[in-house]
Amino acid sequence: MNVKEILNNLETRHPGEHEYLQAVREVLESIEEIYNQNPQYEAAKIIERLVEPDRIYTFRISWMDDAGNVQVNLGYRVQFNNAIGPYKGGIRLHPSVNLSILKFLGFEQIFKNALTTLPMGGGKGGSDFNPKGKSDNEIMRFCQAFMLELWRVIGPNTDVPAGDIGTGGREIGFMYGMYKKLQFENSGVFTGKGLNWGGSLIRPEATGFGATYFTKEMLDTKNDSFKGKIVTVSGFGNVAWGVALKVTELGGKVVTISGPDGYIYDEKGLDADKINYLLSLRASNNDIVSPYAEVFPEAKFYADRKPWEVPCDIAMPSAIQNELDEEDAKILIANGVKYIVEVSNMGCTPEAIELFHQNKLPFAPGKAANAGGVGVSGLEMSQNAMKMNWTKEEVDAKLHQIMSSIHSACSKYGTDHEGYIDYVKGANIAGFIKVADAMLDLGVV
Repeated sequence: MNVKEILNNLETRHPGEHEYLQAVREVLESIEEIYNQNPQYEAAKIIERLVEPDRIYTFRISWMDDAGNVQVNLGYRVQFNNAIGPYKGGIRLHPSVNLSILKFLGFEQIFKNALTTLPMGGGKGGSDFNPKGKSDNEIMRFCQAFMLELWRVIGPNTDVPAGDIGTGGREIGFMYGMYKKLQFENSGVFTGKGLNWGGSLIRPEATGFGATYFTKEMLDTKNDSFKGKIVTVSGFGNVAWGVALKVTELGGKVVTISGPDGYIYDEKGLDADKINYLLSLRASNNDIVSPYAEVFPEAKFYADRKPWEVPCDIAMPSAIQNELDEEDAKILIANGVKYIVEVSNMGCTPEAIELFHQNKLPFAPGKAANAGGVGVSGLEMSQNAMKMNWTKEEVDAKLHQIMSSIHSACSKYGTDHEGYIDYVKGANIAGFIKVADAMLDLGVV
């Protein structure tokens, strides 16, 4: 495999799709050695087939706002690879959504889903629709119009969408309600559903819980623990909420949250009341975090700055892609950071990751650390198929086992001769082998 040649060809074919090309580059550089050791992969052109989606649907969404004005958005669904199971991946509703971002997310999802060991392929979808400031009726009309275009190409054994940025239980409910009406069946095709109509316990917290469990496994390899650790977190949605809950439970102290307006530094750490307020702040349909400092005056708000300047033991970016760059990494390292865990998808730039590796710092990529969300989505699919519900304790135990298994796979393929674990390499190789071997078994299709 000639990584440079493949990337040059992709860039020529897909110019300007920076996020997608970044995600492909990271995987190819990690798996190059093992790929070249297995000529059967080259003979079947596994890489050339893997880096291109099976298909992409792009469609117009027309809907009417409360003032009676017609609005038009673009919608997408990227069905990337289904070698090991139905396409599986969230629907992102955000003004930044474009094909490059959805292809990067769908490509990452292939390996993330493979790491869970559950039978799920990789996909992603979304729209440039912005749910912020919209009424419930406007969101319902948009979601129903979105589903009118998508319903024919999804299904419980074909493609199972889920939530993502801008898509929570409300949006999934509106989408699934329309799907159910159009399809004339109640097959639970979406995950992240409400508890009273097929959802799974701890699904909203699962990404944050899972990332914390993965971090615990990293700490265990160093005979370390969360006890007394200072943890910086970005974002303040469900993911940051799940991290804050579980880190606090395990003895750590989360001291930051962030939004587009800046970040909050709370030296005392987030407790139960503050975490509950975090949820209510997010539910207020407002992106800003500054009101936190007004409610809890011991906290400080720093406008238009990022939380990575705060000294910490563990940094957990939990907001959006490429949110932690090279300069942030330099500050973290100078301040003595010991572990970095991506909870957002591709939360760190390649330059930041390179610095962490050069300094032999344990760094967990999102495709491994944040797989708990899709892991519990897979458990939700199983519960729907069996027409039963597991208890919170049962789901949590299965989640813990999934994250422990993912850490073991990363360690198996990522440990060098000095004992340093390159979690990026380990995650990419483990996920790739599972998918590539399945593609070989299925023939050229």
